[in-house]
Amino acid sequence: MSITIKDVEHVANLARLELSDEEKGQFTEQLNAILKYAEKLNSLDTENVEPTSHVLPITNVTREDITHESLPIEKVLLNAPDEEDGQIKVPAVLE
Repeated sequence: MSITIKDVEHVANLARLELSDEEKGQFTEQLNAILKYAEKLNSLDTENVEPTSHVLPITNVTREDITHESLPIEKVLLNAPDEEDGQIKVPAVLE
C-alpha cells in the first residue's frame, strides 16, 4: 500500500489545510516512508506471542475502602455560604 498525492490532498481537505505542491510531495514521501517502515512488522513471527494491552504488568494501587461516620449536618452547614431547610443553597444555574 502506498500513499498518493491524491490521498494527501484528500486528508488535507478533511483537515481544512491548504498545502502547497511542495508540501504535498513532501508529505507523500514521508507517509510512504512511515508505511514502508511499518511493513517490516509483517516479517516478524508473532505466532507464539500472547496478545497484550500493555508491555508491563500494571495493577491499581488502592487503599482499603473503610467507611467512616459522616459529619453532622449542622457542622457541614457552618461552612456553607447560605442554607435553606437543612441544605446548602447555591445560586440558580438555569433560569
